[in-house]
Amino acid sequence: MMLSRGAKRSIEILCRRVSTPVHSKYGCYSTRSYAESFISEPKRNETQCMILRTYSSEVSPSDHMNLIKKLRERTSAPIKEVKAALIDCNWDLEEAQKELRKRGVVLASKKASRAAAEGLLALSQNDKKAVVIELNCETDFVARNEIFQYLASSLAKLALSAESSEQPGSFPVGLQGLEDLKINFDHPKLSGETTVENAITEVAAMMGENVKLRRGFAMPMSKHGVISTYLHTCPHPGLGRIAGILTLEVEDENAPLDAVQRVGSELAMHVVAAKPLFLTKEHVSSDAVQNEREILKSQAESSGRPQAAIEKMVEGRLRKYFEEVVLMEQKFVVNDAINVKTLLSELSKEVGSPVKIGNFFRMEVGEGFQRADAPEDIAQAA
Repeated sequence: MMLSRGAKRSIEILCRRVSTPVHSKYGCYSTRSYAESFISEPKRNETQCMILRTYSSEVSPSDHMNLIKKLRERTSAPIKEVKAALIDCNWDLEEAQKELRKRGVVLASKKASRAAAEGLLALSQNDKKAVVIELNCETDFVARNEIFQYLASSLAKLALSAESSEQPGSFPVGLQGLEDLKINFDHPKLSGETTVENAITEVAAMMGENVKLRRGFAMPMSKHGVISTYLHTCPHPGLGRIAGILTLEVEDENAPLDAVQRVGSELAMHVVAAKPLFLTKEHVSSDAVQNEREILKSQAESSGRPQAAIEKMVEGRLRKYFEEVVLMEQKFVVNDAINVKTLLSELSKEVGSPVKIGNFFRMEVGEGFQRADAPEDIAQAA
């Protein structure tokens, strides 16, 4: 009895060992064992082991890393996902790439509710119009990614070519219409024609983060003059984190524009740095002025000074308020000895024709985003 049990155990150990694949430079050998228990006689209990050796043409382990590297270069997907897709597709590179794209769509949809307050602004312009879009992601690491930046630039160029509205001033770009448009990519990892919505989903899958087209604005130029733009924190031309756009209109249509372009560039930079809210004092609502006046009066009364002194304090602080929020009253950042109103007066003399600011616009990545308690960005701050 003891001998019989020992023999059975030896056979079982042998069956387990021969089930282990053996790799060689010629391929992969695997031995499968089949154990069958049977009773041929009432007092006889034996284990029979059937051994079958097969040959497989699987990829050798030395080529696994090369395939992982190739698929990673093609898709920029995380290495863990790349390896899993290759294993599931029996190390078939083309099939694994298709599988990754399928998985990416599912992954991107799962991440769509996550907060995305980082990203970039992309700007595109011609002589008559400028468009800026905001493409968001979750981390600044992805914002520095070359594929993400390529997508942002492509979307800005598409928005410029597609936007045909002749509305005055700055106005929002219709995102739904933009996402439905076809876009043609010419990039090693993004190629062919697809919709904007699908392109964003594909890049989100590559990056492993929520990627979202949040907003866009356009500013046309209808009169003689220039559109000037400035991008702050600019990793590449046409990309940045803060954008300033401004139009300068010249009354005389024959006036030269060289000096206007120079001052326009400086004023676009001024808009980014000084953060004006209104063009002139007349654009500040009476309610806003009244509220500010009441706040300033309350602060002045706490000083205990006479009423006449309080009124002077309020008027002085109100002028200071206008200098902070009104573009024409602000000190010029390039030369703080003059304000913007004086700068335009001097420019008009130089050009020989009145020059005025038609419109201006400032936009910053993530502004108006409820970071503390909301997973969704909600406000358009312009």
